[in-house]
Amino acid sequence: MARFQINILGCGSAKPSTRHLPSCQVVDYRDRLLMIDCGEGAQQAMCRQRLNFSRLTDIFISHLHGDHFLGLPGLLATLSLQGRGGSINVHLPAEGMEVLRSFVGWTCRDFGYDIRWNALAIEQQTVLDLPGMTVEAFPLYHRVPCLGYIFREKPKQRHLRGDMAKWLEIPVAQLRAIKEGADYVKEDGTVVPNALLTTDADPSVSYAYCSDTMMDPRVAEAVKGVDTLYHEATYLSDLEASARERGHSTAQQAGIIARMAGVRQLIIGHYSQRYRDVTVLVEEAKREFECVLAADEGMKIDLL
Repeated sequence: MARFQINILGCGSAKPSTRHLPSCQVVDYRDRLLMIDCGEGAQQAMCRQRLNFSRLTDIFISHLHGDHFLGLPGLLATLSLQGRGGSINVHLPAEGMEVLRSFVGWTCRDFGYDIRWNALAIEQQTVLDLPGMTVEAFPLYHRVPCLGYIFREKPKQRHLRGDMAKWLEIPVAQLRAIKEGADYVKEDGTVVPNALLTTDADPSVSYAYCSDTMMDPRVAEAVKGVDTLYHEATYLSDLEASARERGHSTAQQAGIIARMAGVRQLIIGHYSQRYRDVTVLVEEAKREFECVLAADEGMKIDLL
């Protein structure tokens, strides 16, 4: 079972190429699949990476440019053909949602399951609260309303010292509270501090997704302290003017944001089709931030 894994399905930009698919990722958290963006080819990429369609519960669309959502109607129709029941949640910026909802409706008139559309304002907010994880949205700075997403593990319980629990004969009913940080009070009123009963909890990890956006210090502030950051790096810095005009970032700027945010590692993607070898983008980002990975289709990144 994957505990917290990022699956890269597509990491190209809007113009098609033979090297990369448009934007799409799947977060596998405890075998629950959460998709981020859904460019063309998402279904085939899921099949190639052996991701089970039935475990997909939520889809997060960053913005309504075609390379980030045009795979959605086909994916939702396929789920219907597979006999899916229950529901699936689609989270996206409110502007244009009704148009997309109507478009999806024309591709398949009888889905056989509920599509729950969640229209989001362009602001910092909690979108989803799951057992063990929250998903937050935050503004990005593109040519149209655009959101980034942070997948953040909740604080974990402390580890119980079995030897102490046995020696003190602590009732089973009190073990959960102790794992959550409570002291143990014996029948005679003696307080046994939690520090004697437990060891530190495992660290919680977090993942932030930023595509598409111009470089902006507010992005660094929004993702400050996350463990792993995915940030678009469409161009090299010699095309910085074009990047800003089109609402994108350079690889150097992605590195600057990672450094400003104090993240542990940076993953770059959303490459312009002009770059046959993305090593040059990695090298440029590394001038600003040391730990840089280049996204590639089929890549699986374990955060735990």
